[in-house]
Amino acid sequence: MSDQFEVQAELREDMGKGASRRLRRLADKIPAIIYGGDKEPQSLTIIRKDLEKSLENEAFYSHVLEVNVGGDVQKAILKDLQRHPAKDLVMHADFLRVDDKVAIKVHVPIHFLNEENCHGVKMEGGMIQHQATDIEVSCLPGDIPEFIEVDMLEIKTGEIVHLSDVTLPAGVTSVALALGEDHDLAIASVVAPKGGKDDDEVEAAADDAAEEGEGEE
Repeated sequence: MSDQFEVQAELREDMGKGASRRLRRLADKIPAIIYGGDKEPQSLTIIRKDLEKSLENEAFYSHVLEVNVGGDVQKAILKDLQRHPAKDLVMHADFLRVDDKVAIKVHVPIHFLNEENCHGVKMEGGMIQHQATDIEVSCLPGDIPEFIEVDMLEIKTGEIVHLSDVTLPAGVTSVALALGEDHDLAIASVVAPKGGKDDDEVEAAADDAAEEGEGEE
């Protein structure tokens, strides 16, 4: 992983909803928490614009971060974000401490390759549907991939790409597949255009893919 991220944070002593609102409005900071490992949870404050700048980089979501809490640098991953329902502003951030020798679970974004040149799109006029945008994996912190590639080049109309079709890096396993074949989720599919000769067959395949995704929610 080429990028290195450091999050500057301060310990937060003023707690409660009112304090959090004042923090956001008057100081343009957001409340956060870091937890896990052999330390107690710590309530933090982070400068909003700095965090939002980091969030523009996709790699920030799957990298091991250095959270600097008043000079105490702690390795962690971004575990959760709470956003304002209407304004899409970050309201709170959760960081999970990590140990280099202990495997963790993390969601890694999918990069779909060759969508324009996909057989089902280019040769059959189909349309790609995404059933997932990330994959939950388990691995050591140092093995977390920035993204996972799914090549759509040879996929035909009516075909579904499942988790089991995706090649993961060494040392990285799918959390869902570890639960058994029944959890082999659909990642993407190619649907034929309306009026196509394979309409009924492809529509059924698309429905199957959708149902597989919903079954795990």
